[in-house]
Amino acid sequence: MAHGHNSNEKVVYVGDSRVKKSNHPNIPPDYTSFPGKSEAFIPNFLLKEWMVGCVVLVGFLVWVIAEPAPLGYPADPTNAAFIPMPDWYFLFLYQFLKYPYVSQDYILLGTVGIPAILFGSLLLAPFLDTGKERRFYRRPIASSLMGLTLVACVYLTVVSWDHYQHQLEINGQVPEHIEREEKAREAAEAGKERPNYTQKPAVTASLVDANDPAMAIAKKQCIGCHAADLKGQANFPSLVGVGDRLTKEQLVQVVTDGRGGMPSFKDTLSADEIDQLTTWLSKQKAATE
Repeated sequence: MAHGHNSNEKVVYVGDSRVKKSNHPNIPPDYTSFPGKSEAFIPNFLLKEWMVGCVVLVGFLVWVIAEPAPLGYPADPTNAAFIPMPDWYFLFLYQFLKYPYVSQDYILLGTVGIPAILFGSLLLAPFLDTGKERRFYRRPIASSLMGLTLVACVYLTVVSWDHYQHQLEINGQVPEHIEREEKAREAAEAGKERPNYTQKPAVTASLVDANDPAMAIAKKQCIGCHAADLKGQANFPSLVGVGDRLTKEQLVQVVTDGRGGMPSFKDTLSADEIDQLTTWLSKQKAATE
């Protein structure tokens, strides 16, 4: 560098010993230095994708923890009125399997074949779509397939949930997890212990005249909702002691025309069978559970 106090004197820098020479030959130059080329898949692109995937996964986990799956009653294979429902993120697949062309005789296609094709296509997407264009409107095939997939998932999810709500309304049912929450809240307000559904309550009542021929009709028509022992379950009352709650005439009306979630049996049972069944039910005057 030149010396002196003259402001017009030219200053020439010949170097700076404080700047060390780069000694990292393994670091590739920035990909923008190569026109027409994209960045290296490993590690540049893959690292960014992993970071985005981690953020999405953490957000998904937080969402699931904040909104846990509802807890119903213990599984009961005799409860024919129970409507099974998967978690919300599988509703689209649950609805998809209701269609005849992917169920029944084609159940293997719906449960294994089509999901394997979809997830396999997603896995092979980077190898099948090798174009350098990143603007979605310049990639009509990939963008159309992605948009169609998202629309299908949203549509199937909405249809599945609407069908579930419609079935609850028809049957006059309250979802098990909501009923459990209400019973727990009522117990807390009354200062009682929270109900424990893993322990069956002691049964003190029994059927009256259990050998009556009407018992065969009851077992054929009633056990689907009122349990095999006719002592009721989640959303259906016990028939033990039903004679204390309803008269013979009321029982005839309920069995004939139905009530709430109970269907009508006027097309299933003859008038004599209805009379025989309701006469036997009116005898059930033991104390209820």
